[in-house]
Amino acid sequence: MADQKAPQMQATLGLTGLTSNAMALIAPGAFLWLTFFIQATTGTPTTAPDMWWGILFALLLCLATAVSYAEISKLYPGTGSSYYYAEQALLSKDKAFKYARVAKFIVGWGSHLYYWVYPGVMVATTGIFVGYVVGFLNPGFLSGSNPGPVFMALVAIVFSFFVAWIAQKGAGASTAVNLAINIVQISALLVFSVLALGYRVSHPTGSTGFQYDAQSLSTYTYQFATNPKDGSTIRDASGTPQPLLDAAGKPVPYVITYPEKDASGNFLTHTKASSVVTPHKFSWIFIQATVAILILVGFESVTSMGGEAKNPTKHIPIAVIASLLIQGLVCYLIEYFAANYFLNSGYTMQSAAGSAAPIGDMMIMVGDALLGQGHGKYFMLAEALTVFLALIGTTLSCMNTGARVTYAMGKDDEAPEHFGILHAESLTPRRAIWTLAVISAVLGTLAVMLVFADGSAPTDATIAALPHGIFSSFGYTTHDQMAALPNSLLTITLTSNFGTFILYALSCFLCMVAFHKRADFSFVRHMLIPLFGLVANLVCMAFYLIGPFMGYGTSKEPLLALAIAGVWGLYGAYYFLRSSRAKGKAVLLEAK
Repeated sequence: MADQKAPQMQATLGLTGLTSNAMALIAPGAFLWLTFFIQATTGTPTTAPDMWWGILFALLLCLATAVSYAEISKLYPGTGSSYYYAEQALLSKDKAFKYARVAKFIVGWGSHLYYWVYPGVMVATTGIFVGYVVGFLNPGFLSGSNPGPVFMALVAIVFSFFVAWIAQKGAGASTAVNLAINIVQISALLVFSVLALGYRVSHPTGSTGFQYDAQSLSTYTYQFATNPKDGSTIRDASGTPQPLLDAAGKPVPYVITYPEKDASGNFLTHTKASSVVTPHKFSWIFIQATVAILILVGFESVTSMGGEAKNPTKHIPIAVIASLLIQGLVCYLIEYFAANYFLNSGYTMQSAAGSAAPIGDMMIMVGDALLGQGHGKYFMLAEALTVFLALIGTTLSCMNTGARVTYAMGKDDEAPEHFGILHAESLTPRRAIWTLAVISAVLGTLAVMLVFADGSAPTDATIAALPHGIFSSFGYTTHDQMAALPNSLLTITLTSNFGTFILYALSCFLCMVAFHKRADFSFVRHMLIPLFGLVANLVCMAFYLIGPFMGYGTSKEPLLALAIAGVWGLYGAYYFLRSSRAKGKAVLLEAK
């Protein structure tokens, strides 16, 4: 066991600090930018028409889980979150107490599939984000729409260790950073949402507007001239698309329309506002929800900080619910409605699927409309700065949470003992933090290697136009070859999300167990709501199998994610039994 005289965590976090840490992990300003691309490419054919509904279903799932976390945290405030709750809930029962050790290990091990993989997703998306911005600023070095995998991987590695360096300084420093980031990113988010809605409203069908070009990352007010042989855009030596000329030799103005689908049946735009918030196919909703859960997780992060909370029984339940309601219910539903409703013939869902940063593209367009053509890039770069700050906050928060769950298992002698030791000065689990930094760097590198595979595979013409060099074009082969491979970012994302569903389902179940036969039992709060959360999580997990076999959406990535989760579970069972024998610990408790 870890030395009980070792440094202990100090109670320094109030309600504001706890809520800020959870809100930083949810980070709507960052996730709108980062995950719109993933959601736009999910499924063949795409399930993107139900993007907004996928978020709503995932939000309802998370709200049910949040209530479960809030209720159970009142009974068992402490460091370790659901890992700690599992043990205490079963120890409180006269017959089921013997399963307490098994239950807490299953919860702890399963949660690591989320807590150890999620930061890898974050550093990978940071690599994509930085690639987009660098490509925009220096298109001769890197393509903004399709950055080079090597460049993105290097950014992911550096960013992983940079965030770990902040995390190891302690929760106080982390909280101050998160609070500032929350204020900035939410303000920036609202500005973009208003401008996106304004652009759609002010550009009815038949009006002139902008057409976006992914290669030059710029907007144009004229129709592009195309090659009659292959339909490709005709460009000058600098890559600027040439205008289609009318009989008088003048450029033909670009006219905005809102087509629902193209000739191949690919989804393009929502023809009216109600289309955004109307379910198209229920199977698409569930598939979108398996991705959308990524943008909502984090509300439970404060439950792992019970050891650092000044008043955990009062403040943690409030922080759990408040963080999800503020950013999930208000911010996400507004911003995703605005981004989806903005789509038009000048920038369609197919355009979004082919870009590393669709929201960045949209910001350039609405910025040009607000500030004048050619000036939208300044608006995009200003918003990009807030996204980068939010990325620091969300990666920092998930590293803090993951490291503290690992610390709880190490301190409890269910993981290698060195993970359960705090640093004498910063009082942080530094070994767990730096271990997580290495894991994040590796997963982030893997995630960006085939980020433009499967449904997001670029055309051969796009690949040919990439700047040549190890940082810009290495890893791009042909459209057909890349389309046949699984999307690495989506695979890693779905793996993390499967761990999330496991953790959330078990947490809802633990809430029901903890309050069973207690005098303060409430049927609504301790049975009905947790049961809905349990079933909703299980349904999403089931769609990892149902989707591929029923032909709903993409197939390779969910099955790969399921295989990774299976291997993790089997190794966990092996580790638990081997560790129990080596340490002489009984699998089933004989006494409380």
